[in-house]
Amino acid sequence: MLEYLAHIDGERKQLLKEHLSETALLAGKFANQFGKSDWGYCCGMLHDIGKYSIGFQERIRGNSSKRVDHSSAGAQVCFEKGGYHEWISYCIAGHHAGIPDYGNSVDTGSAPTLIGRRRKVVEDYQAYKKEIEIPKISSDPFDCKKSKNIDFSLSVFIRMLYSCLVDADFLDTEKFMKNGQGERDSGEKLNELLKKLNTKIAGWLRNEDTNTINGRRTEILQNCLNCGKMERGIFRLTVPTGGGKTIASLAFALHHAVENHMERVIYVVPYTSIIEQNAEIFRKILGEQNVLENHSNIDYESSEELKSMQLAAENWDKPVIVTTNVQFFESLFANKPSKCRKLHNISNSVIIFDEAQMLPNDYLKPCTAMMEELVSNYHASIVLCTATQPALTLFFNGIKITELCPRMEEQFQFFKRVTFQNIGTVTEEYLIEKLSQEHQALCIVNTRKRAQNIYQHLNSEGVYHLSTTMYPKHRKCVLEKITKRLEEGKRCILISTSLVEAGVDLDFHSVYRQLAGIDSMIQAAGRCNREGKRNFEESVVTIFQFEDNETVPGQRQQIDVTKILLVDGQDISSLENIKKYFEMLYHFQGEGLDKKKIMEEFKKKRYNFAKVARVFKLIEEDTKTIFINREEDAKKLLNEIKYKGYTKSGMRRAGQYCIQVYEEEFSKLADAGMLKVVSEDVKDFYELVNTGQYTEEMGLNIKVDSGMSIFM
Repeated sequence: MLEYLAHIDGERKQLLKEHLSETALLAGKFANQFGKSDWGYCCGMLHDIGKYSIGFQERIRGNSSKRVDHSSAGAQVCFEKGGYHEWISYCIAGHHAGIPDYGNSVDTGSAPTLIGRRRKVVEDYQAYKKEIEIPKISSDPFDCKKSKNIDFSLSVFIRMLYSCLVDADFLDTEKFMKNGQGERDSGEKLNELLKKLNTKIAGWLRNEDTNTINGRRTEILQNCLNCGKMERGIFRLTVPTGGGKTIASLAFALHHAVENHMERVIYVVPYTSIIEQNAEIFRKILGEQNVLENHSNIDYESSEELKSMQLAAENWDKPVIVTTNVQFFESLFANKPSKCRKLHNISNSVIIFDEAQMLPNDYLKPCTAMMEELVSNYHASIVLCTATQPALTLFFNGIKITELCPRMEEQFQFFKRVTFQNIGTVTEEYLIEKLSQEHQALCIVNTRKRAQNIYQHLNSEGVYHLSTTMYPKHRKCVLEKITKRLEEGKRCILISTSLVEAGVDLDFHSVYRQLAGIDSMIQAAGRCNREGKRNFEESVVTIFQFEDNETVPGQRQQIDVTKILLVDGQDISSLENIKKYFEMLYHFQGEGLDKKKIMEEFKKKRYNFAKVARVFKLIEEDTKTIFINREEDAKKLLNEIKYKGYTKSGMRRAGQYCIQVYEEEFSKLADAGMLKVVSEDVKDFYELVNTGQYTEEMGLNIKVDSGMSIFM
């Protein structure tokens, strides 16, 4: 009798029945986090039954080089079984290539769609019946009465099941290939982390004097601790700048997770700079092994001692995860195994959205629909954490949202640091004159070109420029110089774009902010009198706009709504006007809140997972990458990429020396002969060869004369 094998490693063999059983048990365990172990178990038992074909068994033994499709078989069995099993066919068909689109009636067996897989002629796999029974499914996928959009709910359920399957499949295969010698470390349990936090904050909690800043922070922290006992749901933590929201939100999350028997805490933030700050704070309190950073700038691959962190990054198997909006939401709308493995570990978690106003407006409808699904069907709790709370109650219609900040309006009055003044329309010359008279001032403008121009006119001792025309490592060095000058009380004038509005702890006497969205202007105000050492009347945030109506990518509606609110001379920083701003913005954007029509791809039980994964991109890829080769480490890295080829690790490290430019800027630089391709292996990746175009003061000079190439 033929011995049916799943994997071979030298002399060692894994029986197919054993692999299916182990994967089924593991997938069932993962799905049990949201009460659907029967579904997970069924996925695991059927995912590889195509390996029962003679063709596959010949190939695995090295007797044939013919490729064998083993994924379509399980999908076809589920189709034939009908009922709830049909939904599992998406997961099994895509457990290697990715969850497919449904397809249409004209698709043949060669189509990569679910219909195509259903019609595909595959090698005979009926031998599975000798060893495997099709498991029963006894539970409903979710409570239909609670769902606002059954099709969307079902699509999320399929993706969650898929996550359970592919993670279980990977882990069981890994266990066999490593002969049971695992390198994974899931970290400590949350109750142990809670003890560490309680030890850290014990002294703080003794301060009950609410007439002091630390006393107010304690009041907010204590209320978050108390609210941690509440049942799962959606919460807001609306805390003014300086109110200690990072530790307060962690305190709520850990208490809430332990109280409700939850698995992990996930921090979702808009910028990597905030991630790095928060993750460092959490590591100091909770321990290095318990905090996983997962974003584009982090590299766990290059160090053997960080192997367990690299493995944990694959499926978020750590108690505290710190990640970005991009990583979080693009994973939840992905269809590939590598991105979807982690999804089941989002269930039964406390998810904190830091700087919640930065949730992407172009995708706000699908993002909020996904957030609601996580709370309704996957035992998650969500915390919207910010000083400028977006009006998401418009989307969470009918769901109670609990505020965690006690005496919220009073806290904002107490922590008031600045006075806003609107000086209307000014010339660039007028602004430059005003800035030249300042001692310590920050000026934020809306475009990189404008920032460079103003800096060039002001350039003198103590004047600095910061924008994304400078590569990240360069920006970090400049920020260190600026911080030192501010602390020493020396003259310091900084001309910047909005990149300093979050995750950068700078404290200026005054701030100038070009007209933008209200949330951006309030964020800018957070860099003025940050430590509260001066009266708010003396700390002025000046709002201005320029005469020319320059184009600000993606900000036109935000600016228009702000203009409407400024007409009446109202206090833009009041909680009432912040709420009004977001309500008006969402109203004006209308259908633009789902600009790629994501929600329309999940209708009538025909779902387009692959299409959605392609178009759901929070950062549009309309830029080119330019590598700046001006440091010794950068030169070594560039040679490594040129001569050893592309690696994920190498490209992550290269990011510290790269600048993203728009197509128009790129074309001018390329036409002037200033760029050359680094490697054919990497798309849109170029080296700046004209080193004079990049300076210590301004970074990459993006102003290039159109006729320059004639003389090069």
